[in-house]
Amino acid sequence: MEISTLFLGTIAVATLVMAVVQVGIIVYGARLARSVQRLVDQMETEIKPALTHVNAMSDDINRVTALAVAQLERVDQLFGQFTERSDQLMTVAQEALIGPVRQGAALLQGMRAALAALRRSAGGTQPDSGEPVGDDEEALFIG
Repeated sequence: MEISTLFLGTIAVATLVMAVVQVGIIVYGARLARSVQRLVDQMETEIKPALTHVNAMSDDINRVTALAVAQLERVDQLFGQFTERSDQLMTVAQEALIGPVRQGAALLQGMRAALAALRRSAGGTQPDSGEPVGDDEEALFIG
């Protein structure tokens, strides 16, 4: 045998081994692809009900959130109305109380002025301001 024939045989065997290895890899890859496809199909069938439940929960959460927002808007309106009405009530109460108090104070001032004028015309010597009020005058004061 010649060396060139030996090398040619070695090349042929190496090519055959490479072809067998490539066919083996292709067969293994196809089996692996089928196995992965079965796994994906199984996961889809198992996860589908869970996803349905998640979608239902998401819908419920959206509905509850919308209801909560509506209730909060109602509470906000209620507090706004309460504040407005309490302000109106305070204004009415203030007007109802302060008006008569001012009139009463004006009436007392008028009575003081009248008493002071009567004292000046009757006794005539005691000025209205500047001097301390005596005990007998304090007994006459109503207020």
